[in-house]
Amino acid sequence: MNKFIKNAAIAATMALTAGMATTANANQLDDLLKQIKADRVSEAKLDKKREQEFLSERSDKQALLNKAKAQRNAENERNQRLTKQFADNETTLTNKEAELEAAKGDLGEMFGVVRRASGNAYGRIATSVVSAQYPGREQVLEKLANAKEIPVLAELEELWFALQTEMTESGKVATFEAEITNLDGSKSPSSITRIGSFNLISADVGYLNYNDEQSLIQPLGKQPGGSIVGTVAPFTENTSGYAALYLDPSKGTILNLETQKATYEERYHQGGTVGYVITVVLVLGLLIALERLIYLGAMGAKIRAQLKNTAQPNPNNPLGRMLQVYNENKGVDAESLELKLDEAILRETPKVERGINIIKIFAAIAPLLGLLGTVVGMIGTFQSITLYGTGDPKIMAGDISMALVTTAMGLIAALPLILIHSIVAGRGKQIFHILDEQSAGIIAEIAEKEKQ
Repeated sequence: MNKFIKNAAIAATMALTAGMATTANANQLDDLLKQIKADRVSEAKLDKKREQEFLSERSDKQALLNKAKAQRNAENERNQRLTKQFADNETTLTNKEAELEAAKGDLGEMFGVVRRASGNAYGRIATSVVSAQYPGREQVLEKLANAKEIPVLAELEELWFALQTEMTESGKVATFEAEITNLDGSKSPSSITRIGSFNLISADVGYLNYNDEQSLIQPLGKQPGGSIVGTVAPFTENTSGYAALYLDPSKGTILNLETQKATYEERYHQGGTVGYVITVVLVLGLLIALERLIYLGAMGAKIRAQLKNTAQPNPNNPLGRMLQVYNENKGVDAESLELKLDEAILRETPKVERGINIIKIFAAIAPLLGLLGTVVGMIGTFQSITLYGTGDPKIMAGDISMALVTTAMGLIAALPLILIHSIVAGRGKQIFHILDEQSAGIIAEIAEKEKQ
C-alpha cells in the first residue's frame, strides 16, 4: 500500500513536470510565430518602398535620356547651320579678296616693294652698331616686313627715317653714354665711341661687341693684341685732328677671329713638358752667363787697375798673384821663372773658365730638345690620325702645335746662349791674353838681363 502510494506520488510529480515543460514550449512557439508574422509585414513594406524608389529613378533616367536626345538634335541642327554659314563666309571672303586685289592696282606692287625693302633693312639695321645708340628702330621694320595690309603713310615715313638714319650715322664718329654688360653679367655705365657702322670702342674696356639678339653692349671675350687695342685710348682722348685706330671693315667678324688667336703665353704652354725643359735650360744658361759676366767684369776691372801699378802686386786679381810669383822668384833663371809663371796662369784658368763650357753645352742641348719635341708631337699626330682619321684637323692641331712650338723654342733658346757664350768666352780670353802678355814681358826682361 505504501509502495503504491509512493509510485502514485512519483507519477503525479512527473506528470506535473511534463505539463509545465509543455506549457513553456507552447509559449515560446507563439512568440516565434508572432515574430515571424511581424518580420514578414516589415519586409513587405521595405520591398514596396524599394519598388517605389526604383520606379521613381527609372522615370528620372528616362527624362534625362529624352533631354540628351533633344540636345543632340539641337547640336546637329546647329552644326548644319554653322557649316553652311562657314561655306558662305569662305565664298564671301574669296570674292572680297578678288575685289581687294582688283582695287589695289599699282598699290599691290608698291606693297611688295615695301615688304621686301623692310625685310632687307631689318636684317641690316638690327645687327648694326648704330642700333646700340639708337635702339628700337628695327621694330617698325619687322612690322612692315610681316604686314598683310597696305602700309599707311606714317609707316612709310618710319621706313624712310630708319634708312636715312643708318646712312647718315654710318659716316659719323659719335660718342654716347650707355651701359656695358660685363662678361660676369654686371653692368657698368661708360662713355662709348661709335666709329660709323664699323666698331664700338671704350677707353676703359677697349673694343666692344653689340649683341643684337639681346640688345646688349658687351666687351669682347678677349681683347686683340696690344698694338691693336693700344690705339683705342689715344683715339678716344684725342679732341682734334686725326688719330690712328684699327677698324674692322667686316663689322666685328675679323675682331672675333683676332681674339681667337693664341697669345704668346698660350703658344708657350703648347710646348708642353719639352717646352718647359727648354725653358729651364735657357734660364740656367742665362743665370750662369750672368754670373760669369759679373765675375769676369769685376776681374777685368781689377786687372786693369793692377796694370797701372805693377810695382805693387795685389792678390785680389790674377795679374797681381802672378806678379807676386815673379817677385818671389826674381833670382831664378828665365826658364824656371817661365815655368812658375805658367803654373800661376794655370791656377787661374779654372776660376776664369768655370761655367763657360756649361753655357756651350746648354746652347747645343736646346735645339736637340726642340727636335725631341717635334718628334713627340708628330708621334701624337699620327696616333690621332690612327684613332680618329683626318676628318677633323682640330684633333691633330694640338700635337702639331707642340711639334712646331718646341722647335721654335729650341732655336730661340740656342741663339742667345750661343751669343752669350761667345761674349763670356771672349771676356775670359781677354784676361788670359793680358796674363800671357805680362808673363811674356817679364820673361823677356829676365832673358835680356841674363844676356848682359
